[in-house]
Amino acid sequence: MSLLKELEKDLKEIVKKAGYEVENLAIEPSNRRDLGEYQLNDAMQLARTYHENPREIATKIVKELEQDDRFENINIAGPGFINISLSEKYTVDFLNKMNEDLYNNIDKRDKKKVILDYGGANVAKALHVGHLRSANIGEAIKRLARTLGYEVLGDAHLGDYGRPLGFVVLEIQKMYPELPYFDPSYTGNFEELTLPITNADLEKIYPLASQKAKEDETYLEEGRQVTAKIQNHERGYYDLWKKVVEISKEDIKQVYDELNTEFDLWLGESDGAEYFEELKNIYEEKGLLQESQGALIIDVSEEKDISPMPPLLFVKSNGTISYETTDLATILQRKKDFDPDEIWYCVDNRQALRFEQIFRAVRKVQLVRDDVVLEHIGFGTMNGKDGKPFKTRDGGVMSLKGLISLVTDETRKRINPETVPEEEREEVAKKVAIAALKYADFLPYRETDYVFEVEKFADLEGKTGPYLLYSTIRMKSLLNKAKEIPAKEIKKIQGKTEKDIALVLLELPNVLNKALEVRSLNDIAEYLFNLTSLYNKFYAEHKIITEEKSELRESWIVLTNLVYQVNSLLLDLLGIDVPEKM
Repeated sequence: MSLLKELEKDLKEIVKKAGYEVENLAIEPSNRRDLGEYQLNDAMQLARTYHENPREIATKIVKELEQDDRFENINIAGPGFINISLSEKYTVDFLNKMNEDLYNNIDKRDKKKVILDYGGANVAKALHVGHLRSANIGEAIKRLARTLGYEVLGDAHLGDYGRPLGFVVLEIQKMYPELPYFDPSYTGNFEELTLPITNADLEKIYPLASQKAKEDETYLEEGRQVTAKIQNHERGYYDLWKKVVEISKEDIKQVYDELNTEFDLWLGESDGAEYFEELKNIYEEKGLLQESQGALIIDVSEEKDISPMPPLLFVKSNGTISYETTDLATILQRKKDFDPDEIWYCVDNRQALRFEQIFRAVRKVQLVRDDVVLEHIGFGTMNGKDGKPFKTRDGGVMSLKGLISLVTDETRKRINPETVPEEEREEVAKKVAIAALKYADFLPYRETDYVFEVEKFADLEGKTGPYLLYSTIRMKSLLNKAKEIPAKEIKKIQGKTEKDIALVLLELPNVLNKALEVRSLNDIAEYLFNLTSLYNKFYAEHKIITEEKSELRESWIVLTNLVYQVNSLLLDLLGIDVPEKM
């Protein structure tokens, strides 16, 4: 239980001593720090329950509070708002408990098994800026949920089974018709063959094939036929498809590694599609599959719908499986393999209707238990200065590699050549660039579109990832210099800035819990900036290591260590690595 929760539990007992029962008591940070650091607003609710004057109730509670040495500056404002501040003794005690173990001030939740579907990379296509937010937000939510006690499996859920892969295999056939994959008489082992194609080739092949399909109806139909062959596991075509997936997956992993995005599962749509026949039988037995213009659909409309709800496309008229169907099959697979309590999808807002269709289709046949939560965690877009989705200078879709390179070019200018050896600068510049990208991504509420300005978010000053890194590195440097100074605990809190830091540290569990509740990292991003800025103010006000009074010097070093620990924890939670120097 967090320190704040313990305090609220004790306050509930104090209210009980005053003669009142309160079910849910919460102390709120005060907007009037001159009156008190926190406010208790329960007297008004108690007045309605007990039919007494709220100020008289507040007076009785205050008398009990005055007997407790954890509180000071206790007063009543207005009709019965109780203001309190924390005593120095209590503040020192909770800071030392937190310094012993940060998890003394983090609330663990009841265990749940969650599968988090994020990333959404498409095989044989270059990852682009549209994949950034899914990777960033999904990875951070996964780490946050684990920090608070959930068992979370992150699944990349690769797009590897639809028509785009059919076009890629078709174009390879056009380019290399002599390959054994297309020879019906070939009896050798396809796995031993070396495909004369790299991932760079694949990234060129897909847009070429896609453009041909738009311009040539014959080519489009051939692509559909090849897709059907892959999905039917036809020898040769299916084996070539597996090679393409293998080549592409390695490159996708490298890009995600740069973003500190780590998946537990690297399954694709194809893995779920293996359950298609079983899935089809489930819906057929319930009489839910309807024929429509040669396709099979599921009616997912409900009486409560205000606007028309289109049916879910189960099987296309050409016999291939729809994306929605592979998602349904994947849910069936996840139920069998993992039996999760919740399945979360971190996918952009434009997919909201699709997920509503899928979730409704799941509930129609109880594909999972009724108590299993299915949740779409939507997000907005990252835009350029023109307010439109981030593009290259020539107006094309920017690859994720290109974006990382662009930001790295900017952060490289800010690396101090006097502190970072030349052979380490590129690695440091890359880490700072990733911090700049991620922190900018987390600052707005996840559903909000935002403008990414390279120069602004790569700056060492202001509300940026590099600012947080620089400040955290400076804390670590100070702690390294202070290694020979005995500093085991905080003994004294002196001054407003130190107290402000303490109160922000006490709020940590509330920030983490709220972030998980709303599935957004903006509060954590703001919290990191506020805590770091307060510490930098404190750092500027005091000569920490050279302070003559040992009691203060020791307290300040331990306080520095505590802020450093919290910063390190939260930056790691956001998937941001801290370099040794910058």
